[in-house]
Amino acid sequence: MPMKPAFAALVSAIALATLSLAGCKEASAPPPAQTPKVGVVTLQPQDFTLTTELPGRTTAYRIAEVRPQVDGIIQKRLFTEGSEVKAGQQLYQIDPSVYTATLKSAQATLASAQSLADRYKDLVSDQAVSKQAYDESQAARLQAEAAMEKARIDLRYTKVLAPISGRVGRSAVTEGALVNNGQSQAMATIQQLDPIFVDVTQSTKDLLRLRRDLESGRLEKAGKSGAKVSLLLEDGSAYPHQGSLEFSEVSVDEGTGSVTLRAVFPNPDHSLLPGMFVHARLGSAIKQQAILAPQQGVTRDLKGQATALVVNAENKVELRQLKAERTVGDLWLVNEGLNAGDRLITEGLQFVHPGVEVSAAPATNVAPQKPVADGLTSNH
Repeated sequence: MPMKPAFAALVSAIALATLSLAGCKEASAPPPAQTPKVGVVTLQPQDFTLTTELPGRTTAYRIAEVRPQVDGIIQKRLFTEGSEVKAGQQLYQIDPSVYTATLKSAQATLASAQSLADRYKDLVSDQAVSKQAYDESQAARLQAEAAMEKARIDLRYTKVLAPISGRVGRSAVTEGALVNNGQSQAMATIQQLDPIFVDVTQSTKDLLRLRRDLESGRLEKAGKSGAKVSLLLEDGSAYPHQGSLEFSEVSVDEGTGSVTLRAVFPNPDHSLLPGMFVHARLGSAIKQQAILAPQQGVTRDLKGQATALVVNAENKVELRQLKAERTVGDLWLVNEGLNAGDRLITEGLQFVHPGVEVSAAPATNVAPQKPVADGLTSNH
């Protein structure tokens, strides 16, 4: 039975629409998903010395304030302010005329007392003088000797000498000034600058943490190298000479909760001056087989917990919770959460999530790992 023309046209239209829809579906079908590519760093354990950076101030090795031992008028100043002086070098001359006369008087008194004592010595055996008179003459002679010695010392003190070697500061007195024995004002101050002290402070919290790590075996004592100290100057440059740790305070400052550490440094060029602000680096302990992770691969979640993504043996992304207490340059020192041989993702983190299969290649945003000389921590 032949179809009517209208019905045949409808069937043809439906067939064409069906073919068009099928073609559209085939054209809009998504391409097969590609495996994300990530850059990874294979972690290798290594040993390094844990180093602490502490702020500090330089202090003179010795300080001597020059004060007069006798009264008198300053006649001369015999040094240049700011120059180097030697121990025993004369710095000032106090008018000696009064003390010279006193010494001569004491010498005369001693001569008289000595003569009398000698005469009584001959007479006492003949009982020409009493034993008491003889004893008194001997006592007078001893007193005269003491008076002469004191006069000689006072005359010597008119020459004001440098008690130590070092750099002398400005003079507080000039020629013609009257000085007195026991005065509170120093005539000048001498500071020994070679060697020189550096006093730094460290918090008791850091000391306790270091002690716990050493006792638990997580850290190994650095031995003799642990006493070595290096300096960074105010301009960021490294001081060329290495120092050594001398002592730490046995009590804690209640106001700051810290203890003072003192190091001594050679200062042959006097480039370090008292009062300079410096940073001291102290080698405190050695951590064996430490895991150091690039900072690019360590992030923190909303709770502040350090996390990292690694590629496991099945080439799938795995989330790790980390314990990372401090930075070492551009690396994190990881105590827990990462192991030797783990492939840490440092590139492509924004395109992956845990459980996704990825294609791993060596990272290009991180330099190849090299042995770390020391681990630096700061305490400000």
